[in-house]
Amino acid sequence: MTTHVLDDTSVLTGRSLRHILRSPDTIITTVVTPVALMLLFVYVLGGAIHTGSSQSYVNYLLPGILLITIASGVAYTAYRLFLDLQGGIFERFASMPIARSSVLWAHVFTSVTANLVSVTVVIGVALIMGFRTGASIAAWLAIAGMLILFTLALTWLAVIAGLSAKTVDGASAFSYPLIFLPFISSAFVPTSSMPGPVAWFAENQPVTSIVNTIRALFAQQAVGSDVWIALAWLVGILVVAYAFAIAIYRRKIR
Repeated sequence: MTTHVLDDTSVLTGRSLRHILRSPDTIITTVVTPVALMLLFVYVLGGAIHTGSSQSYVNYLLPGILLITIASGVAYTAYRLFLDLQGGIFERFASMPIARSSVLWAHVFTSVTANLVSVTVVIGVALIMGFRTGASIAAWLAIAGMLILFTLALTWLAVIAGLSAKTVDGASAFSYPLIFLPFISSAFVPTSSMPGPVAWFAENQPVTSIVNTIRALFAQQAVGSDVWIALAWLVGILVVAYAFAIAIYRRKIR
């Protein structure tokens, strides 16, 4: 049974990835916005921003930009899932001897793959702009794990949006708050520079702990309690989003 599910998921993931390869503007679009933001903040606004850190601003900024890249990318998961649902492909799959869960997991694995490609491109641009890190292999693996977990959590939220939306625009619009959230965090400026209520929100929302953890790993510093807070947020969001997505999916195919 497990082999059956894996085989079906592999085939359907290949189908989704081929759709992306036939429409490369998907990845290009998700990369252009974060890169443009990075260029804007580093070369235009960076000189006026004081982070209280000795590291270059591009080093300070990159973790938040990576999260924005992923938040932009998962919108396409909701979009593609909505199109499949409206196009009747779910009904066709339901009439075939395939594992029902493989349909959703294929979209999830496609999202992880596409977002890892986008993140790699953004890191490459950051290196050209002067980003430097002495992070060890273990630190890089920890960063990759954190970004993959972040992608999974947001992708299952995207699945909920794709299954629940009434229009194409509604399917992808859910990502707008996710893209905006890093701006009210420690991603661009220290939270201590913000007004009281805003600083409280910034310090207690998930993006700040994730950004602080990734930034510390890049800088070869101790991650402290931020890593546990980040993991608690990500695992919590992932579990809840997965449960809701599966429940909605079962109602759709019943």
